[in-house]
Amino acid sequence: MAVKLRMTRIGRRHRPFFRINAIESRAPRDGRIIEKLGHYDPIEKDPEKQIVLNRERVEYWLGQGAIPSDTVSQILLRQGIKNSYAEEKTARRARAKAAARAKGRFFTKAEKVAAQKAAQAAEEKTKAEAKAEEKAKAAEKTKAEAEKAKAEAEKAKAEAEKAKADAEKAKADAEKAKAEPAEEKPKAEAKAEPEVKEEVAKEAKAETEAKAETPQPTEEKPKAKPKTAKKAKAKAKEPKAEKPQVPDQKSEDKTEVPGEEPKAEPEKKAKTKTKKKTASKEETDASDKD
Repeated sequence: MAVKLRMTRIGRRHRPFFRINAIESRAPRDGRIIEKLGHYDPIEKDPEKQIVLNRERVEYWLGQGAIPSDTVSQILLRQGIKNSYAEEKTARRARAKAAARAKGRFFTKAEKVAAQKAAQAAEEKTKAEAKAEEKAKAAEKTKAEAEKAKAEAEKAKAEAEKAKADAEKAKADAEKAKAEPAEEKPKAEAKAEPEVKEEVAKEAKAETEAKAETPQPTEEKPKAKPKTAKKAKAKAKEPKAEKPQVPDQKSEDKTEVPGEEPKAEPEKKAKTKTKKKTASKEETDASDKD
């Protein structure tokens, strides 16, 4: 018959109290006991009163080969009572733990939960790092784009300013080029005026000298009109004395100025011809009447 050292629960709800008994292994939890060995009160605040054991009888049953349960074994170890079952159990536990570690498995549920928590924390850390890296890259990208846009804006502004300066320079050059001919024209006119005056003075001097050298003809008195036809015929037959052409002083005084076209002389000749024709026609009419 196998004997076990285990606890039996007594007490009311929310007030647990356990008895430590030597009981047959096939008997139920609250079945018939062989011997009462002590009790365990978890609610007791005094540690010395929590566990009460009959040390001699516990050692006796352990010597007889009784197997304590896990909870009773822990209580006995707390009281300083060693047993072979607890030693064997710790050795077996250590070997099983080493084998599980060698296979890469978890030995207890606590280890499994701790490993899961560690893996979850590592995954969250990697995710956070990746997220932070993406955020930093996006920030760098936006910063680079902002700097690029700023540089392009500055470049466009500089080009606009340059174009404006070029336009102002071209405008100034055009105004300067426009002002230069206007300034040169009065200078050229002022420079040409003395030369023209000198030429005019020279021509006037030459004309006065030529006028002084040529003798001036005497003016004849105007002839009286013929009273009779005979006298008119006689006068017609007589050759007329040609009047010397006196140079017109006004026309001589007027000198040709460069840039001005001289008046046409054919008009004067045409006028003189018409005068001669009218005079000859009048004479012929008078002779016919006689």
